[in-house]
Amino acid sequence: MAKRPTKAPLQQTAPAEAPAPRKAGRPTSAKPRAKKAAAPPEQPQPAPAPEPTPQDEAPASAPDFMAFSAEQRQQMETLSLNLAKAAMMAQTAVAEAALSQADRPAALSPDPFNVAPAMSSVMTSLAARPEKLFQAQADLFGRYMELWSTTTRRAMGEAVDAPAPADKRFRDPAWSENPMFDMMRQSYLATSDWMNSLVASVEDVDPRVKRRAEFFTRLLTDAFSPANFLASNPVALKALAETSGESLVRGMQNFAADLERGAGSLKISQADYGRFVLGENVATAPGQVVWRDELFELIQYDAATDQQHAIPLLIFPPWINKFYIMDLQPANSLIRWLSAQGFTVFVCSWVNPDRDKAEFGLDDYMKKGVYRAVEKTLEQTGQKHLNAVGYCIGGTMLGATLAHMAAKGDDRVASATFFAAQHDFAEAGDLLLFTDEHWLAEIERLMDEAGGVLPGATMADTFNALRANDLIWSFFVSNYLMGKAPPAFDLLAWNADQTRMPKRLHLQYLRLMYGQNALSKGELEIDGERIDLSKVRIPLYFQASREDHIAPMNSVYRSARLFGGPVTYTLAGSGHIAGVINPPAANKYQHWVNAALPETLEEWQAGAQQHPGSWWSHWADWLGAKSGEKIAARDPKAGPLKPIEPAPGAYVKVKS
Repeated sequence: MAKRPTKAPLQQTAPAEAPAPRKAGRPTSAKPRAKKAAAPPEQPQPAPAPEPTPQDEAPASAPDFMAFSAEQRQQMETLSLNLAKAAMMAQTAVAEAALSQADRPAALSPDPFNVAPAMSSVMTSLAARPEKLFQAQADLFGRYMELWSTTTRRAMGEAVDAPAPADKRFRDPAWSENPMFDMMRQSYLATSDWMNSLVASVEDVDPRVKRRAEFFTRLLTDAFSPANFLASNPVALKALAETSGESLVRGMQNFAADLERGAGSLKISQADYGRFVLGENVATAPGQVVWRDELFELIQYDAATDQQHAIPLLIFPPWINKFYIMDLQPANSLIRWLSAQGFTVFVCSWVNPDRDKAEFGLDDYMKKGVYRAVEKTLEQTGQKHLNAVGYCIGGTMLGATLAHMAAKGDDRVASATFFAAQHDFAEAGDLLLFTDEHWLAEIERLMDEAGGVLPGATMADTFNALRANDLIWSFFVSNYLMGKAPPAFDLLAWNADQTRMPKRLHLQYLRLMYGQNALSKGELEIDGERIDLSKVRIPLYFQASREDHIAPMNSVYRSARLFGGPVTYTLAGSGHIAGVINPPAANKYQHWVNAALPETLEEWQAGAQQHPGSWWSHWADWLGAKSGEKIAARDPKAGPLKPIEPAPGAYVKVKS
């Protein structure tokens, strides 16, 4: 069984002093030139044979292995053995992976993302405008001429000012100090930028088709970065030399372990998963599971203050991820922070569905999920109203349920907050690329193969592809080429702890939301009721993040304008996770607020005020005003619903 190395790298051996290099110039002749005589003798005598020199004894091109010191010979032997060992480990791992995959059915389509037609459309458009293609080629030629000029001047000893590399893949000084690697880096950046810009310049192609071509061109250029190959990565080569090949051996151990973990498919480790245990060092906020059924566990958290707001807070996380992103460690736990602000916090912990849930759909998650969680929270607290939160997909489901409640005259939810949640999917980012019917057919095949659920690793691979340099290639280089152990990073460990999804629910979500944008158009029907978001007139708080690639800020803004009541929109710095999970004590990023909600996000931004740090305090002020008077703190063990087991419960611990 392949095991990931856990020990620190072997102690490095200091290299022995290298022999002095020969001086540049004409090679020494094996036979010295005879001197001219001042006057020819009457009887010339043969010149005496010259004394042999070290150069005569051994040609310069024939290295003498024994001339190296014992330490140098040992280093070379160690390096050779480690290179051979690494090669054997890689070959064995690949062979085992091939055998494990041999009995699996082939994909229905060799091009599930439908990339070929998209690239064909782009190339046809470019061919129809030869002047644009000619201009692009001239631009590339100009870039290379400038690069060659700079490289030549540098080779001749001229000091050439160069800006610090902005691309973090090439920030190590080794990329700039060595002229060969510097030229390789700059050549790659010029070519990849040219390719991506050329595809982006196409104008007369369907926007979705063009976006697909742009996305996969970017994936291709990212994959061919010289940083991703051992022979062209000076940092990896330096590690190889300094450790006498041990770094590559460790890298192949990591590679074999990841292949084994993925059952024959490469499942790149992003964190040291063994360092995080639910209930021990992550998901440790104290509380009790007070309700459990086939779809979710309801967790009520302990009070952190003597008094709490009367109106409780119920949080619906996305069912595609586990809820403890809001309770990683005490320092960044949103749940602990909310309890410390005097809120009674409940969380809906979704089941990790198996084959028996294959036919669960949107109606089941609304009636058996959101409705029932609201009912049980109010039963436990003795209140008639609650405030709700929906994160990502959980927010999409919450928004649809609020419209369903409005149609039924159900006013039990007094206000709602949405973290990075979309209801209008017209500008939903690169995830729209994964709703093409060709890809949906492949997704359906995968779910049928898995017995009616989408394996968690499939969605993880999709999200990783959206940020390939950060979530794929950086770990490929670090884990395999450098031989480093994955970091002990709680957020990345959570990111890899994916859940499965029922077939019916997932296909409904992709087709109705991303494919048809039915929710925003008022065309979605759940449980016999047409969903009209404009009928929701309770106060709403929308949070978006400026760099969110899953729920883009403009998509969230469009969603906020669909509802009929007062809406507060707040924009945070960073992305889909760090923009949300940003405790005030960290003093990171910034946020923007604007009480108005004009027609476009650009107008909103023009009138917004920037504030340093987290947006949590701004939201807590908004939420506190809607949470009623203060009452004595509630004890989860003392309510009508009897505690089942301590938080974080059982459902969150089920692995996919």
